[in-house]
Amino acid sequence: MVYCVSVLASFRGTVQHGLPLEIGDTVLFILSPQGIFPCTYIHLKNAHIKNKGQFETVIPTEDSVITEMTSTLRDWGAMWKRLYVKNDGDLFHRLWHVMNEILDLRRQVLVGHLTNDRMKDVKQHITARLDWGNEQLSLDLVPRREFSMVDPDEISVTELFKLMEHRHRKKETPVPASTHHLFVHMKSLMSSNLGEELEVFFHVYDGKENRPLSERFFVRLNKNGLPKSPEKTERQCTLFVDLGSSDLRKDVYIVVHIMRIGRMGAGEKKNLCSVQYRRPFGCAVVSIADLLTADSKDDHLLKVYACTTESEWYQIHENIIRKVNSRYNLSGSNTGLAVSLQLLHGDIEQLRREYMVLFTRGVSITKKLGFSDIIMPGEMRNDLYMTLEKGEFEKGGKSVARNVEIMVYSYVAAGSGEPGGDVYHSFVLYHNNSPRWAEQIKLPIPVDMFRGSHVRFEFRHCSTKDKGEKKLFGYSFVHLMQEDGRTLPDGTHELIIHKCEENANLQDSSCYLKLPFSKANLPGNNQAVKGTKESFWITSFLCSTKLTQNGDMLDLLKWRAHPERINDSLLKLKEIDGSEIVKFLQDTLDTLFGILDESSQKYGLKVFDCLVHIINLLQDSKFHHFKPVMDTYIESHFAGALSYRDLIKVLKWYVDRIIDAEHQDHIQQVLKATEYIFKYIIQSRRLFALATGGQSEEEFRCCVHELFMSIRFFLSQENKITSPVTQTQAVFLRTFPAVYGELLKIFTVREVAGFVRETLGSLPATAHAECPLEAVKLHCIAKTVESQLYTNTESRCILLPVVLRLLQAHMQEQRDLVMCARILSSMLSLVRKYDSEPVVSEEVDLIVDSLLVVLMRTILEITNRPQPAGTNMRLQFQDITVCVIYRSYMDIHGLPSLSLLDIVYVANVPDGEFVACLLALLRHMSDKHYQQLLQAFTSKDDLRDFLLQIFTVFRILIRPEMFPKDWTVMRLVTNNVIITTVLYLSDALRKNFLNDKFDYKVWDSYFYLSVIFINQPCLQLESFSPSKRKRVLEKYGDMRVMMGCEIFSMWQNLGEHKLNFIPAMIGPFLEVTLVPQPDLRNVMIPIFHDMMDWEQRRSGNFKQVEAKLIDKLDGLMSEGKGDETYRELFNSILLKKIERETWRESGISLIATVTRLMERLLDYRDCMKLGEVDGKKIGCTVSLLNFYKTELNKEEMYIRYIHKLYELHLKAQNYTEASYTLLLYDELLEWSERPLREFLNYPMQSEWQRKDCLHLTIVQNFDKGKCWENGIILCRELADQYESYYDYRNLSKMRMMEASLYDKIMDQQRLEPEFFRVGFYGKKFPFFLRNKEFVCRGHDYERLEAFQQRMLNEFPHAIAMQHVNQPDQTIYQAEAQYLQIYAVSPIPESQDVLQRDGVPDNIKSFYKVNHIWRFRYDRPFHKGTKDKENEFKSLWVERTTLTLVQSLPGISRWFEVEKRELVEVSPLENAIEVIENKNLQLRTLIAQCQSRQMQNINPLTMCLNGVIDAAVNGGLARYQEAFFVKDYVVNHPEDGEKIGRLRELMFEQAHILEYGLAVHEKFVPQDMRPLHKKLVDQFHVMKSSLGIQEFPAYVRASPVHFTNGSPRSSCRNSVPNIISPDGARVVARRSPLTYPAVNRYSSSSLSSQASNEVSNITGQSESSDEVFNMQLLPIKLTSKSLLSLPLPPGSPQLQDKHKHSRENSCLSSRERPVSAIYPNPLDPAQVNTDKQINRQMIDACLSICLYTNIVRPTFSSWSLDSVKEVNNTQFSDTVGKLLCPPVPPSSLPPFTPSPTECQSAGLVSNSPVLSGSYSSGISSMSRCSVSEASGTEATTGDHPAHQGPTMPNSVSSGSDELIRRENKTPPPYSVYERTNPRRPVPLPHSLSIPPSVDPPALPPKPHQQRTSSMKLDPASDPRRADGVPQVPRPRPLPRKVSQL
Repeated sequence: MVYCVSVLASFRGTVQHGLPLEIGDTVLFILSPQGIFPCTYIHLKNAHIKNKGQFETVIPTEDSVITEMTSTLRDWGAMWKRLYVKNDGDLFHRLWHVMNEILDLRRQVLVGHLTNDRMKDVKQHITARLDWGNEQLSLDLVPRREFSMVDPDEISVTELFKLMEHRHRKKETPVPASTHHLFVHMKSLMSSNLGEELEVFFHVYDGKENRPLSERFFVRLNKNGLPKSPEKTERQCTLFVDLGSSDLRKDVYIVVHIMRIGRMGAGEKKNLCSVQYRRPFGCAVVSIADLLTADSKDDHLLKVYACTTESEWYQIHENIIRKVNSRYNLSGSNTGLAVSLQLLHGDIEQLRREYMVLFTRGVSITKKLGFSDIIMPGEMRNDLYMTLEKGEFEKGGKSVARNVEIMVYSYVAAGSGEPGGDVYHSFVLYHNNSPRWAEQIKLPIPVDMFRGSHVRFEFRHCSTKDKGEKKLFGYSFVHLMQEDGRTLPDGTHELIIHKCEENANLQDSSCYLKLPFSKANLPGNNQAVKGTKESFWITSFLCSTKLTQNGDMLDLLKWRAHPERINDSLLKLKEIDGSEIVKFLQDTLDTLFGILDESSQKYGLKVFDCLVHIINLLQDSKFHHFKPVMDTYIESHFAGALSYRDLIKVLKWYVDRIIDAEHQDHIQQVLKATEYIFKYIIQSRRLFALATGGQSEEEFRCCVHELFMSIRFFLSQENKITSPVTQTQAVFLRTFPAVYGELLKIFTVREVAGFVRETLGSLPATAHAECPLEAVKLHCIAKTVESQLYTNTESRCILLPVVLRLLQAHMQEQRDLVMCARILSSMLSLVRKYDSEPVVSEEVDLIVDSLLVVLMRTILEITNRPQPAGTNMRLQFQDITVCVIYRSYMDIHGLPSLSLLDIVYVANVPDGEFVACLLALLRHMSDKHYQQLLQAFTSKDDLRDFLLQIFTVFRILIRPEMFPKDWTVMRLVTNNVIITTVLYLSDALRKNFLNDKFDYKVWDSYFYLSVIFINQPCLQLESFSPSKRKRVLEKYGDMRVMMGCEIFSMWQNLGEHKLNFIPAMIGPFLEVTLVPQPDLRNVMIPIFHDMMDWEQRRSGNFKQVEAKLIDKLDGLMSEGKGDETYRELFNSILLKKIERETWRESGISLIATVTRLMERLLDYRDCMKLGEVDGKKIGCTVSLLNFYKTELNKEEMYIRYIHKLYELHLKAQNYTEASYTLLLYDELLEWSERPLREFLNYPMQSEWQRKDCLHLTIVQNFDKGKCWENGIILCRELADQYESYYDYRNLSKMRMMEASLYDKIMDQQRLEPEFFRVGFYGKKFPFFLRNKEFVCRGHDYERLEAFQQRMLNEFPHAIAMQHVNQPDQTIYQAEAQYLQIYAVSPIPESQDVLQRDGVPDNIKSFYKVNHIWRFRYDRPFHKGTKDKENEFKSLWVERTTLTLVQSLPGISRWFEVEKRELVEVSPLENAIEVIENKNLQLRTLIAQCQSRQMQNINPLTMCLNGVIDAAVNGGLARYQEAFFVKDYVVNHPEDGEKIGRLRELMFEQAHILEYGLAVHEKFVPQDMRPLHKKLVDQFHVMKSSLGIQEFPAYVRASPVHFTNGSPRSSCRNSVPNIISPDGARVVARRSPLTYPAVNRYSSSSLSSQASNEVSNITGQSESSDEVFNMQLLPIKLTSKSLLSLPLPPGSPQLQDKHKHSRENSCLSSRERPVSAIYPNPLDPAQVNTDKQINRQMIDACLSICLYTNIVRPTFSSWSLDSVKEVNNTQFSDTVGKLLCPPVPPSSLPPFTPSPTECQSAGLVSNSPVLSGSYSSGISSMSRCSVSEASGTEATTGDHPAHQGPTMPNSVSSGSDELIRRENKTPPPYSVYERTNPRRPVPLPHSLSIPPSVDPPALPPKPHQQRTSSMKLDPASDPRRADGVPQVPRPRPLPRKVSQL
């Protein structure tokens, strides 16, 4: 006994030998599990094991529906949770409700207390819910039979296909309901003038035929307009039943008539009359078509209209429909009828199941007038409808017309909803002698009361006087049934109005029934009837299943009473309406056979004809449901035991006359009735045999044989296509299969099979394809195969050859394929059912021999037909016109009419059914069948063609479009059959097509089939849910592995023929190995080693293998195939395979290359996933692009990834990077006319056109990225091309574009980006980032903190490192992600532009941050013992220079660091750099103040205060203590020159301070005078502390140095006192020293009280950052030291403590608009001032600059400026010596102590937390980056002793041109070149300098030497050609496919 335990509660299994279990798990026990588990944890149930072994399945012995529910709910549970995660709330909640509903239904089924009918309904409901959920979740379609899942192994493939087909068609196209019902719920009438009770009548009205279609529904309303009986819902709701599809038209309406019950006039007083009348109130109309579009549950508010003339009331609804507005109007503006209307579909029993609540609470049924479209047997109905049409009345002596009311006496129902009564009152029309009511009533009189019944109509005048009497003045009546039994005929009847007295008693009907009632029945000479001028019209309509109005039918039924009328009655039977015949079907049949038994000789033929007429009448769809009535009659009531003789005799007589008859119509009607004629014959013979004991058996058999001989004779006749006999043959064949079952009741199976075989065999063998008989013949075969006869094994052996012969002929000619598929499917289904019979093998042999090849050819023919656009190969329903055409075809050829759904199915290509047949046939084939099949081929060519054909068919079968996507069951069966067949055929392939008989095409087809088989989506088990994967493995195993092993085996058999498949099969096999199945990969990957080996033997290398692998890998991996495991497996397996090969080294190289490509492709695929950030995508694409370029040299792939990268940049709005990216492709093209093919999005065009297009696109992107300088270069190149082609139009446009770019350079603001060094450490990073460091170009306005946050967002699992030291190997090898980020400073490459004083800053700013290869980062540290009293003694700086693989900006925002260089800067050198930078800062501020560039003097005040205050408090003294002491000089003799340089700089700083104080005094505001005085006092203290009594001569004699000077602004005045602060009022072009963005200064604190005073006075913070926006260094002075170890402000461990509130102050000066510091030059408020200054001082500027250019200073090695010889002898040496004393030399390079100093953009950096002193400028981390100001790093070394005369501020114009020409710096920004010196011009009087103000002379600025030793050697710098900085571009590849 096998037990199955279901777990009810989870058990952790923590005890010894414990088995952990979860709720729902199943445990199988071979023996009883009693005593193992607690009973509260488990539930015991019986089970059985299926498919014992490795993949055995335990199936509980319970209802299969319960098993399916359990497994489905488990799958849904996991998916339901995922819906919650995806935030699909709608489906989540709907699925939750359905799951709860299924669980509740499951409990009901498990309890087992349901009745069979209820159980069936519950299971149907469960399966419907399961199917709904599976469809919503895109799960598989489950094949079911009677609510249970079907095992595909238990049924035939054709049966499985039919089940799937049926369920799919049912899901896709539900069968439209032919019966419809209208639900009406009356809610209320809203009106402002109510006060009387109302009656509301609803009915369905046909506006086209102007007649009602239904009874009336009657609702009573109270005085408030609400239903009078609200508790009785059946009186408020009704269902208009049995509406046909033809009734759902636009011209079918719901008409509502409303009557009020009350006074005659609506405005009469209450006391006038106590009698109430029914009076018209209003009418409403709504179209049924409106209900089809509106929500089915909508409430409708219908407008109510009233007649303008009361006499028109009878047609008010017609007027509303026709919109005759003049005859009706709204009854009130607020009057409306509130109703609920809903259309329901299906039969009434279906509605009762689906809307149980509706029928439970009560709803009245309102019937249709007349019978429905389909009359059902047993339907009982007996309703007489009368319509009170109109009347004509005399005045009767009255002066006014009467108010006539009709009282109807009978049992009358005014409508459904309200019960009927014995009296009915019509409504009253006021003063109308010709009233028209058109009021319908129903008389539901029982059948037995019809005879002798009549209806009386009494006419009364309704008085409007006080008494309100109703006075009788006449009556009419009508009889309901005539004397002969016929009922009142349908139609209009004019009744006679009989006069009577007012008080006449009409209760005694005998007093008037003898009177005439209808004017139609009045004798012509009858003058006795009075009042014939008055008439009353009614219309009657009878709907009865028991009564008839036809006299001929009554005469036939009473044939014995009138024998003489038999002949006429039989003839008239065909003229009687069919509904009358089916009413009395049994009585009519009894009458016919009674006549036949008594007078067969006389009436036999006519009775036979009548019987044929009745049989064919039942073929009509309206009476089709009466066939069971006739069947019941034949089985139970038919008693004609002798009738068979006459029936056979007459039938044979008709058959014998077929050939000679001219008219075949009647004979065809006889043959249509063959089925029921044989039923009567067989039943009659059985009755006779039963009555006589089997007498006359031989006679009967002879008669039947003779009948069939006659049939075969007429069938064997060959006729023309249009011959009537051919049509008759078709009619017989159509009905012939229905006879088989009847013959089997008397004859044996073999006898009947013989009849059928001989009959079908008698058909003409050579028929035309277009002959309609062929289609009917095939239809007959189909019915034969589906009949009971064919299911018998004996009969199948007889019939199968006939069926196969006919089927083969049709399939070979591709005719009637739909029917062929149907026949073959039925045949193979029967074979599957009886597979245990020994005869099956022979049947399969016959079918295989006859149909296998034809079947495959048919599938190929069908699938090769052109498919309509947008349709799949299977199950795509075509246009309805196909249905119409096919239906016409079926009608012409006499085939049975099909439903619309069947027609749609038939009209489709039947490849799915043929496929199912082929699969079923192959599934039935055994080893023996395959052997016989392969041996049957006589030649190798035939076998080859067969193999090619079947491989092609198999490839078609596994196409995704072959079956709908949710047919996984069908696909798995298909694959199982395919792999089984392939295993059989592979042996034939090896035996017949190998070695000398090798056939490449067959082997290639085999491999191609195997590859696409493995790659099918339906076999990728990894994508399945665990339960589905388990089910597939249990039933079929992993078919991919099986096929992979077969591929490997076949490949090994190829031997030297493998070379035929190299490299063709590399791509397909590679695709197979990418399937994520470990066993499959282990089997298939070694094939690549084999390919490499054979290719090495053939070619000496395996370049083809490598090229193919690389080409295919990109496409396959981009499709999502492959993973990291595959990469490792590929590498390890192949490396192991090639260990002993002679070509091992080259093999390792190939494997390494492919492996690296996989790494990058995997990274690329991961990065391209939805949701990944653009930066990661771009970086990965760059890595892959470079790999294709440098390592693989794959130009086409390289170009493709260029454009992918370009699209990514555009998406991220990286326009500059996008331009550089597109330049890579542009550089591969040349300006030639070579034609290029269409590629990517480029059309077919010449190379010149494509390059031109690319240039324009690149320029546009450079423009968007504000990289206008690069755009200008391309504009020039384009302009040259246009000019060479004389294309002046485009040349003009290009020049204008170039000019616009120049304008943008000068006018628009550009932000200078920050640069950040990022290190990615750890193995969890993608390959292209792993353990590498990059420099990234930040976004606009992006600071270090924002950049850090962005990187952490891009890598959410990364850990930010809190130090800047290089990580160790532990970090490198960690299974984690570490990010190290800090800011770095760019080192510009464009030296010449940055060194020119005359170049505007907005031009220089471009070269500071573009074309950057190198970046710098400084880290201070202490070497040796740290002196706590003076930290400067041991403070060293570690300077790191990073060199990138490409310059920034480029094709990416970040590039990898190629080289790192470390240099240590000594404390003395550090001090020199700091003081030099501070001196330069002071010079710049003083010059700006003098030139009035500063709107505010506060920056100068703050700087002076910081330096002086720090010096007084020990700033410079610290340097003296550190480096000027004897111990340091003795211990460091090599630093003697540097110590002297430091001393000179200190004196120079003091002199600059003195000059600055003089300038400050000139411009200081009055309120800051006290601070200025304090600064002067402190300055004297500072001088004293330094021991300075008087400045040296070379310091005092220093000339004025205009830092903003240029060659174009030389001073005309040679007077020495121009050094006065007033004398320097010059507006000059900004130089690197005047623009805040150029210089990066240190930050220091205001350590004195004066600094605080400055803050208070200026209204600013303690730093001047709000003015100059310096980015502060977060280093703080302690009380014990002036300086702590400063680190970059962007370092991870530091925090920026200074957040500024104003927007501009949040930016560096690079990013901040110039107007934030300086006035906007375009500001109207400043224009006039600027113009005035320009007019007054331009001459002075020129003279000053000229004067500066021609001065010859004294030669001195102490000169601070760069020295350049100028041969100018216009002035004597004396003048030079007088004006230009020697100055200290600038021998050391500038010092940048922090990587973020370059981010500091203002002139003054004075954070109070910084180390060092703002006043002294000697902070070790404070500096002015001379390298950035000048554009280069100065070199260390001694200067020449004698150099040419110095030009402190500028370079000659001739030198400008030379430098521009040599360096080719793009673009030249000066159109005019000035080579000649200008003559001196006297200074204007307005600019003269007052002699009273003479501050001490300012020493000249230190300027870097421009000697040949400082220039970069072009040969030594790989990035510069001819010393000119180039735009970095990748090298062009060898032009292979550059025509792309």
